[in-house]
Amino acid sequence: MRQTAYRLIVADDEAILAQNRGNVWDSKRVTSGLSTHIRYEGEPLMSGQRYYWKVLIWDELDKRTSWSQPASWEMGLLAENAWHAQWISTELKSEQPTWLRTTFNVNRPIKTARLYASALGCYEMYLNNCRVGDSYFTPGWTSYHHFLQYQTYDVTHLLSIGENVLGGIVADGWYRGNVMGHGRNFYGDQLGLIAQLAVTYEDGTQSIFGTDEKWYTTIGPITQADHYNGETYDARLERGFWGQDERIGWEPAVHLQAAEFNLVAQIGEPVRKKREIKPVALLTTPQGETVIDFGQNMVGWVRMAVDEPAGTAVTLTHAEVLDKDGNFYTQNLRAAQQKVTYISKGTAAVYEPRFSFQGFRYVKVEGMSSEKLKLDQFIGIVLYSDLEATGYFECSNSDINQLQKNIVWGQRGNFLDVPTDCPQRDERLGWTGDAQVFAPTACFNMNTAVFFHRWMKSLRADQRADGALPHVSPHVLGDDAFGATGWADAGIIVPWVVYQQYGDRRILAENYRAMQLWVQYMGQQAGENLLWQGDFHFGDWLSNERHDLGTPFGLTETDLIATAYFAYSTHLMGKIAAVFGRDADAEAYQNFSDQIKVAFCNEYLTPNGRLSSNTQTAYCLALAFDLLPEEFVELAVQRLAADIRYRGGHLSTGFLGTPLLCHVLSEHGQTELAYELLLQEAFPGWLYPIKQGATTIWERWDGLKPDGSFQDAGMNSFNHYAYGAIGDWLYRVVAGLSPDESLPGFKQAIIKPRPGGNLRYAKAELETVNGRFRIHWYFKEEDFFIEVVVPANASAKIYFPTSTISGVRESGRPLTQLRGVRETHSRNKQLTAIMGSGSYKFKIIGRFYQPLP
Repeated sequence: MRQTAYRLIVADDEAILAQNRGNVWDSKRVTSGLSTHIRYEGEPLMSGQRYYWKVLIWDELDKRTSWSQPASWEMGLLAENAWHAQWISTELKSEQPTWLRTTFNVNRPIKTARLYASALGCYEMYLNNCRVGDSYFTPGWTSYHHFLQYQTYDVTHLLSIGENVLGGIVADGWYRGNVMGHGRNFYGDQLGLIAQLAVTYEDGTQSIFGTDEKWYTTIGPITQADHYNGETYDARLERGFWGQDERIGWEPAVHLQAAEFNLVAQIGEPVRKKREIKPVALLTTPQGETVIDFGQNMVGWVRMAVDEPAGTAVTLTHAEVLDKDGNFYTQNLRAAQQKVTYISKGTAAVYEPRFSFQGFRYVKVEGMSSEKLKLDQFIGIVLYSDLEATGYFECSNSDINQLQKNIVWGQRGNFLDVPTDCPQRDERLGWTGDAQVFAPTACFNMNTAVFFHRWMKSLRADQRADGALPHVSPHVLGDDAFGATGWADAGIIVPWVVYQQYGDRRILAENYRAMQLWVQYMGQQAGENLLWQGDFHFGDWLSNERHDLGTPFGLTETDLIATAYFAYSTHLMGKIAAVFGRDADAEAYQNFSDQIKVAFCNEYLTPNGRLSSNTQTAYCLALAFDLLPEEFVELAVQRLAADIRYRGGHLSTGFLGTPLLCHVLSEHGQTELAYELLLQEAFPGWLYPIKQGATTIWERWDGLKPDGSFQDAGMNSFNHYAYGAIGDWLYRVVAGLSPDESLPGFKQAIIKPRPGGNLRYAKAELETVNGRFRIHWYFKEEDFFIEVVVPANASAKIYFPTSTISGVRESGRPLTQLRGVRETHSRNKQLTAIMGSGSYKFKIIGRFYQPLP
């Protein structure tokens, strides 16, 4: 089934839309098969206005559908003059969170009420003693010097006729809290709040109540709240902060004169509570510590029930692992304390933090009476950006299935408002290299389209005038922390990955100029010989080639890596230019990339086909980025394969080489060797941590060494998603599902399963912007089966593991008799077919089965 045309109508009133009229926009009939990313082209949109829309389509028989059910969206505040509130703060000299409040009267029936709010720090809003919304760590972490998000809440149900109390709590967050290497106050030393409540009455009039000097401030029971160090709550300081008559001890708020921020509406999904985890064991360590095991390395906090005498301090300390003796281990947290303390007021209570998050599996409990301590008093609350789970992968090997679970848990823990490197130690930064290598996997597991859209907005905002992009985004490191190859290339690679997965050209358009500047910067650094040499780069970070070197950079020359990425990113720029029909740009970038490739080979490739860095990563980069002349490709593949076999079937790659390794092998006739790497249970390899009981991806291949000791505590995270980039290969090669570059956003999928490693089946599902694709392949006796579901208005190019069309049946029928088959052909001993929407069950007769290259 295919769409051949559509009509969209938009109205500013539901009643008008119900008459099938679009008084704001009527697209009329548009001949097009596109069903996503249709740009609004109607009348100018108004701040705070809700709009209603619906759609109908014509199918492949030119039959018109009925109108869809109506949907709606609401505009934010579109201009600075739409804000009628002031930034306010407190004159109280305290490092504690600030509580702010006001009262106002509502004297007639209410139709709708919207609260717009933001803060310098992290905030929670309260209306009539009820928490507003269900998001955490708002307004989120962006490049604050360039833009700050605000959030919009529907609070109609919380208002009442008469006096109302509106208040907020503002804590340090990323704004004033500890940031790696800077201590506190990196962005500023004064917390602030801006809030605007717009109440629309049934009679059509409106009142606006905003933050100003008539608000009052105080401090409360939260005496510390820091992302790294944790939270302290003294229940003895509680009082009725949001009651109408509770006004003792409040001081007038002050106007925050220096607060001038570019306020933008929330982009993408906020952080929310996503699930709850019950602990699995209560342990007493050899050192006599009381420790709770939650069975899963997670990110969030612990909710606990407390019933202790007044003044009793119950402290929870969070850690990822126990040492080889079974004792609580926190050295890898570095300076991060990860402690939460609750001081009892003498009555039973249930407590959980609000302005701090921890990365942990184990929790040490101190201060609670042993006779009162029970497992059911504790619940792990998992928080991460509220991204829709879109992908599913499963195969016949339980260890690979656990690997996939660990990859997803690593993404959950580190996709907390920004794509961080780790969620537990005193770092938690948006490292660009980690995000660049993991982005393809991330886009399979979850809908990350807008998540990356926002992160890229911060990345390009922090770009230097000379085009260099920072090591982390938002940028919080030194002035020289820019321009590292493989890291800064995230500015081009991540938008390209997102475009391929979701088909939205906006992320390319918004970042096009920043991409151009980055290529220009690389060209300036390389100079006339087009070899980028001499600058600082992270290299193949944490590669496993030599443990005796004491360096995390690996053996692959950083100059070779830099020049390889220079060629690759320039090549991608040519493709991106072509997307927009910028033919001159496309040709210029492609020619430039070709010249860089020649320079690369002249410098780093010997006449006998050996790279100057004779490492797995060097060959992966050269092959994956298509840097080598055709006559040297097979030699490079053989050298790569030989090195793997020399190491006993083990990899030696780091952050940059690892994501490419299995892809390079499977694309060059070495699929079985790629499976051998995947299934390697001994160190180093993906399954080694699985055998050690890992529930997330580790930062280092040997974070926990075979002898039970730990790697260097200064850099040894047990929740670090970079090596989880293998997930992309699981979806694309093992299951056989990937986007078609010529029809992005899964308008057409590529179905190309490549079984190996004694797997008997694999299956994957993916909810795309064009519908849900499913693939399930399996062996049954000698025959091979592929079950495929293609959604309406989409297609799939299927590669069959046979070269003979007579060897394929679909539910018993010859392939050529299928309705919906648009074309079939056999080329290079490879049978392919383009299928329209539908559910298919293909059988490849055993004697005709031939593994795909």
